[in-house]
Amino acid sequence: MTGPTPGAGPLAGVTVVAMEQAVAAPMCTRVLADFGARIIKVENPNGGDFARAYDDVVNGPGGLAAHFVWCNRGKESVTLNTKSPAGLEILHRLLDRADAFVSNLAPGATARLGISSADLAVRHPQVIPVEIDGYGPGGPISHKRAYDLLVQAESGSCAVTGYPGMPAKPGPAMADFSTGLYAAISILALLYGRVRRPVPGPAPHVELSLFDVMTDVMGYALTYTQHSGIDQEPLGVGSPAVAPYGAFPTRDGQTVVLGTTNDREWQRVAREIIDRPDLADDPRFATNPDRCKHRGILEEAIGTWCAQHDLVEIQQIADTAGIGNSRYNKPSEVVVHPHLAARDRWRTVATPKGDIEALRPPPVISDFEQPMGAIPGLGEHTDTVLTELGITAEELARLRADGAIGPAYHG
Repeated sequence: MTGPTPGAGPLAGVTVVAMEQAVAAPMCTRVLADFGARIIKVENPNGGDFARAYDDVVNGPGGLAAHFVWCNRGKESVTLNTKSPAGLEILHRLLDRADAFVSNLAPGATARLGISSADLAVRHPQVIPVEIDGYGPGGPISHKRAYDLLVQAESGSCAVTGYPGMPAKPGPAMADFSTGLYAAISILALLYGRVRRPVPGPAPHVELSLFDVMTDVMGYALTYTQHSGIDQEPLGVGSPAVAPYGAFPTRDGQTVVLGTTNDREWQRVAREIIDRPDLADDPRFATNPDRCKHRGILEEAIGTWCAQHDLVEIQQIADTAGIGNSRYNKPSEVVVHPHLAARDRWRTVATPKGDIEALRPPPVISDFEQPMGAIPGLGEHTDTVLTELGITAEELARLRADGAIGPAYHG
């Protein structure tokens, strides 16, 4: 196996060194890798990124972890013992050639290693430091460990998900994923600014916390509560902001999701879909705030109608009326979704355990196919990358004997 294809993508020539775990920082660097940046993932020789061990379902049993495969394509894995002076010095040599450094280690870890933003400003002023943590510095809970579920609970996301009295974590890792995207956008903005308006001095540094990102994601709910004093109740597959809008069982045992976003759409639902002109004319349902107050009546009427029709018929009628609708799918149904196949959304990606099919990155950019490099084995690129630094085979052997780098990679 090899690393990413040199020269592929608009970020070709950009090098990012990462000390990352789990999802947030790895998602940031995966996005950059998909645009052609070279990502050197520095891992502990003793197991590496702990997301490698979450499960073994990809080409399992004994395969790769789904989280790791999702977040780490197109990277080069280098195993360094950064507690060793020799290993830490190699990290600095990598940073000498880097454009950015991304980390999401435990609070204070980069400072203890001498690679905090302040340290890099002195020794590696060209490097853009991006440090991701749970809660950001300077607050009463800044010291706490933070994982996606913990931050979703702290930020109020769980309180607006699920059902009344039955809060839930949103299924996807929203805090981690969104923070990774914000981190990637920050790096791109600073790289662009460096080209357009070069300024003397060290590169700006970026601090991102999962908590700050999730409170931004929670913007609608927080703004509503801030100005109304009301904590909106979660509504399962529905929205407290709009009515009618929800999931309804169909006659053939499936579930359709129907939604309206304005008064005109509500009129079409009432008159052209469920044939209830009485509801269309009822002043209780004239505006969206009115409909939200009486959503139970509307959901009962729509639910009764849906229970008398099959999914295909419901969707045909809704499409004709110009009303948004979708089929409630399980992940197993999305994997074989005909829309993904018809639009050529799958690509083959290499892994240490064999090739797999993975979804292409969401952006579709003319004249450019994002490279989607291989999933790296732990320490797979140590020798290659260190050789680029001028380290000889004899020095590699000595570094291994001293425990500064991980064992030789054998697949």
